Amino acid sequence: MRCVIARYPFDLTKSGVLASMKGVTPEIVTGESVTIGRRRYPVKQVGQVITRQDRRDFTGSEVVRAMARLGFTCHEHPEAAPVRVPTPLQAASALLGAAPLDA
Repeated sequence: MRCVIARYPFDLTKSGVLASMKGVTPEIVTGESVTIGRRRYPVKQVGQVITRQDRRDFTGSEVVRAMARLGFTCHEHPEAAPVRVPTPLQAASALLGAAPLDA
């Protein structure tokens, strides 16, 4: 499939992307990401590997568009576990050593 990333045309295939990303350790995902094989990579890392360009030369949306057209699963934001924040009463009880109160 022919796509344009950072104003340069690239002929990408799904098998070519899989081969390029083989052995590449995923960086920490903080924004948009793409699942390649069993791993989830930041889109900028994928774009850098497959185009051999600096990450500042292209946008994440260009890479997301290309990866989606090739059939890879793209994600908008990293999945985060919900954080339970204690209420002020629970925090004060914990500081005083009392049994925790469930709200």
